[in-house]
Amino acid sequence: MTRPDQILANYDYELPIELIAQTPAVPRDHSRLLVVNSPTEYTEQKFYQLPQWLLRGDLVILNNTRVIPARLYGYKATGTAGEILLLEEFTYRKWLALVKPGKKFTPGSEIILSRGVQAQVLERDPATGGRIIQFLLPEGLDFWSWLEEEGKMPFPPYLKDSIALDQQYQTVYASRQGAIAAPTAGLHFTPELLTTLEQMGVNIAYVTLHVGIGTFRSVEAEDITTHQMHPEWISLPSETVEAIQATKKRGGRIIAVGTTTVRTLEGVAQLQNILSVDQLKPFEGKINLFIYPDYQWRLVEGMITNFHLPRSSLLMLVAAFIGRERLFWLYQEAIKKKYRFYSFGDAMLILPTAKLIEPTVTKGQNHNQYQTENMV
Repeated sequence: MTRPDQILANYDYELPIELIAQTPAVPRDHSRLLVVNSPTEYTEQKFYQLPQWLLRGDLVILNNTRVIPARLYGYKATGTAGEILLLEEFTYRKWLALVKPGKKFTPGSEIILSRGVQAQVLERDPATGGRIIQFLLPEGLDFWSWLEEEGKMPFPPYLKDSIALDQQYQTVYASRQGAIAAPTAGLHFTPELLTTLEQMGVNIAYVTLHVGIGTFRSVEAEDITTHQMHPEWISLPSETVEAIQATKKRGGRIIAVGTTTVRTLEGVAQLQNILSVDQLKPFEGKINLFIYPDYQWRLVEGMITNFHLPRSSLLMLVAAFIGRERLFWLYQEAIKKKYRFYSFGDAMLILPTAKLIEPTVTKGQNHNQYQTENMV
């Protein structure tokens, strides 16, 4: 029998269109921060106040992927306009991509791009509905140099009126190119804020998950347990493994920034089937871990995350951390208080003291308090 937490419709909510943030806060760390610091309450802050909620010896783990200018525009020899969204590099100049209009760009089609570059459609990819594309470049033209100059930043489709600059869709610590969307929970950090954390004894470490279609594609299966995530490339380096092990040894907390960081850490822990943190090892490769309620956590103890789209795997991941009903209560609070949602929106900090198994909700009077029964 399907449980309520497994039904797709139970991850829907209505959001006023004006709460979809079109541009980021300036400065970055002046976005709002909803701090979930106990099983029943929350506190409203600004993101630059994050240091007062962290402790000396904590480890904050960030995803250092860098967004590539993955959107390209061209046309067929017949004049039909086309759009390419690069998803994943297979080999040099050979990519998995989404193409619009898909019906017009069948295997064998060629898309004429700028500076004499052509994209040849080799085949359809049944897993994504995308196309395998081979880029043909004039002699002497480097693909990555051309892409940096001619490609467009792949802002999400709900950013319809944004005047954001390309660099505002990169984290300040982005260093490993390969993502087609930003790890948006990290957009709130400034160099000054990171320095403040380090000066107070909070350690910083990095992982890489190149955000792809697995992150942003919506869940369509009514029974969410049957949803399959598209694999994404990750790296958990040895220095981060050592930092995690040292943190746990001294009693510090593992705070993951963003759902992509969460999936990287938990994905490796699952693949390696670790029973203790001492068994964790470095890893590079692909994961397709889908986290939803009833997931058994292995590494992550707290997280920073943005407010996510309805019916998304990201929303289900956060629900697995603090409970679906409680998460939606917090979302309704955020909507009432006009928090900004999605990529350029505000953030939520969920501390280890807030984790609990989904309780039964009762009516409460204090709008900052989530009244519960049978809490674990």
